[in-house]
Amino acid sequence: MGAVVADDGPTGVKAPDGGWGWAVLFGCFIITGFSYAFPKAVSVFFKELIREFGIGYSDTAWISSILLAMLYGTGPLCSVCVNRFGCRPVMLVGGLFASMGMVIASFCTSIVQIYLTAGVITGLGLALNFQPSLIMLNRYFDKRRPLANGLSAAGSPVFLCALSPLGQILQHEYGWRGGFLILGGMLLNCCVCGALMRPLEPPKKSEATKEPAEKKMKKKLLDFSVFKDGGFVIYALAASIMVLGLFVPPVFVVSYAKDLGYQDTKAAFLLTILGFIDIFARPICGMVAGLKWVRPRCVYLFSFAMIFNGFTDLMGSMSVDYGGLVVFCIFFGISYGMVGALQFEVLMAIVGTQKFSSAIGLVLLAEAMAVLIGPPSAGKLLDATGRYMFVFIIAGIEVTTSALVLALGNFFCIKKKSEEPHTKEEAAEREELNKSEDKTPEDAKVDSIEVEQFLKDEPEKNGEVVTNPETCV
Repeated sequence: MGAVVADDGPTGVKAPDGGWGWAVLFGCFIITGFSYAFPKAVSVFFKELIREFGIGYSDTAWISSILLAMLYGTGPLCSVCVNRFGCRPVMLVGGLFASMGMVIASFCTSIVQIYLTAGVITGLGLALNFQPSLIMLNRYFDKRRPLANGLSAAGSPVFLCALSPLGQILQHEYGWRGGFLILGGMLLNCCVCGALMRPLEPPKKSEATKEPAEKKMKKKLLDFSVFKDGGFVIYALAASIMVLGLFVPPVFVVSYAKDLGYQDTKAAFLLTILGFIDIFARPICGMVAGLKWVRPRCVYLFSFAMIFNGFTDLMGSMSVDYGGLVVFCIFFGISYGMVGALQFEVLMAIVGTQKFSSAIGLVLLAEAMAVLIGPPSAGKLLDATGRYMFVFIIAGIEVTTSALVLALGNFFCIKKKSEEPHTKEEAAEREELNKSEDKTPEDAKVDSIEVEQFLKDEPEKNGEVVTNPETCV
């Protein structure tokens, strides 16, 4: 892999928007699918774990919680590793960690050991793959980036629909130990995806420019200057509020249907409907976000998606039969897919390519706290009231509030800020003009010497004097 260098994306390289970028997109699709679907797919083995170790459902649920906490909470650590070693080495190591955690878990003899292996080690491995894959996607796509984000985000519902039935088959055929071992082998595909993340090559520089380049390499491993950007602060605040309620309805909708008296299979089919709609919603939303008129206003489309999601939760709280829950899952799948397709696209647009590796790590850390608070607090509310209506209402209010924070903050703060750089550029141009007007005679002599040297070096063409705009009077 050569010498270890800081992983800035090379500033002189234009995003190819295709070519090898499609291979990077495919890798990102696989990584996103594993990262978001795996914590939910592992829940298929919970009944066997309860029987094996004589524990309760709440004890096994900690496995999924730890996986998600590692995925979100290790964001800054991933940023430091990417900025220090580069995306590809970090992803290769992450793939080994993810696989090793599940393989070791298949030999565990207590639930605490599974927490450490399937939870901490596998969760860290998935985190070391997820964040760098998004960073590479951001570097390879510019004009088509909204579409690329939508397609990669579709990996989450596709893998959820595939891994859950696969987990049931593995559990039935090989038990939980054999299932964990096979899933560990499947996670080695993360290493293959990491190998696809070929870094973009910067343009060849002359010897004179090597020293400044080397100095530029010495950058901060975690760039906290993103907090000086008002847009980033507003986005991080809005995303944290959103995550409090975003994941609550999918967790409780099956239990809601069971409490209404419907069979387990019929209740579980609601998640299938939600996932199927989500598969198509994400790429379609990515295509819409890439339209010429929509892309500059992508942050408002993201706000609309969150308001749509929150309003769907509020309407879903009024469902009293299975048909109402089916309608809720259809509209929730559309809005949930829109949010999934746009959340990282908006962050990329706000902070840019150079600061994205640090920004996403800090945002995921803020979201990690909300992920741990959201579903458990909703469960306590359900225990206290015994009514799912209040759970859905609170979730809808939280997501709608986050939309208002993002839209109003962007409109009143960021819009004014965007006018500031324009005035600074004008001031800089005026300053340059003033300097050129106030040149000393010595500067004029230097300029005349340079002009004479230029004329001497300039070859004659067919006996005609070659005129230059700078030397013509």
